[in-house]
Amino acid sequence: MTEAREVLNEPMPASQQQSVTVLGSTGSIGVSTLDVLARHPQRYTVFALTARERIAELAQQCRRFEPRYAVVPEARAAELRDLFSINDLSTEVITGVEGLCRVAAAPEVDAVMAAIVGAAGLRPTLAAVRAGKKVLLANKESLVMAGPLFMEALAESGAELLPIDSEHNAIFQCLPHPCGDLEAAGVEKILLTGSGGPFREHAPEALHEVSPEEACAHPNWSMGRKISVDSATMMNKGLEFIEACYMFHARPEQIEVVVHPQSIVHSMVQYRDGSLLAQMGNPDMRTPIAHALAFPQRIDSGVAALDLIRQGRLDFEAPDPERFPCLRLAREAIDAGGSAPTVLNAANEVAVEAFLDRRLSFTGISRLIERVMKNTPVIELTGLEAVESADREARALARGFLGSV
Repeated sequence: MTEAREVLNEPMPASQQQSVTVLGSTGSIGVSTLDVLARHPQRYTVFALTARERIAELAQQCRRFEPRYAVVPEARAAELRDLFSINDLSTEVITGVEGLCRVAAAPEVDAVMAAIVGAAGLRPTLAAVRAGKKVLLANKESLVMAGPLFMEALAESGAELLPIDSEHNAIFQCLPHPCGDLEAAGVEKILLTGSGGPFREHAPEALHEVSPEEACAHPNWSMGRKISVDSATMMNKGLEFIEACYMFHARPEQIEVVVHPQSIVHSMVQYRDGSLLAQMGNPDMRTPIAHALAFPQRIDSGVAALDLIRQGRLDFEAPDPERFPCLRLAREAIDAGGSAPTVLNAANEVAVEAFLDRRLSFTGISRLIERVMKNTPVIELTGLEAVESADREARALARGFLGSV
């Protein structure tokens, strides 16, 4: 073991270092990724960093990691260039979706952390897949919106897909590798765990009045506002349910959602022989990030080891369908197939934004999504343009319904 550690910690030749693009570097996943990368400068270099709004923070990251490129919206490019000029940074600023796709697919890049939140991450993530990169997937919406298209591109390009969501990373760790057929591997069921968020014990009739601040106060995880609201509605678990179906080639009936308030067991896999394998650890995203970055090796993540004696107990329960209707909507979407998951995701993004802006109640989120789904015909998604068209139309419909929900 000592010899193995010494080998891992020795400086690596530049030709063996992995060059990494971080899409969404100022978000919680991006920040955690850079923390892990900084612990292993002998193994990783940063090729590009991207951000949409936190320009000053992006400039600070570029000052520390000295990437070749930084990508921002066109409207923020001058601001970033000014900051680079003041700090005498040589990082080149490029812009827009084209810039994101460029740094995701660049020949110099070995690995891409896909951590842009929402539908905005689809094109650059797909660009990384089509370019055959090692793709660290934190942008679950890419698979939700365009699952069949995404998996087809993955098979054609030979890209390597490694899950970053703690639940999917846990499932990945509990499965044999490679595992293209769950039944052939003896898998009976995947148990997808979720904390239940801040409202796990709230009476359903009391949820109408909860505030954005309450919804964003997750008991275990430190996350961005959008994903925090998704956790509170359990739509995050619904999206992860759909993601797991595509990622692990699982039928919906092979996946069960289990509420686990402590967020210690990140997910489990049940086998035919009665074995139940679980991946456990403290609730810190640096663990799955480090696992995916170094796979199949293991590197230090900076996360403290789990103390089971101090933890004391682990609880599990079934999710309450009345309290969490978004789980039902996600199941309906994957059962319907085609454009239904795309519509689900688009309506949810509009609803969550409206809730955070105090234009929609918490319980209005699920009602708006359901209304959009019922008023949108399911179509076959024949390509990326069809996905984006379905997404735009669902968003427009959701915005039109906002005033009446």
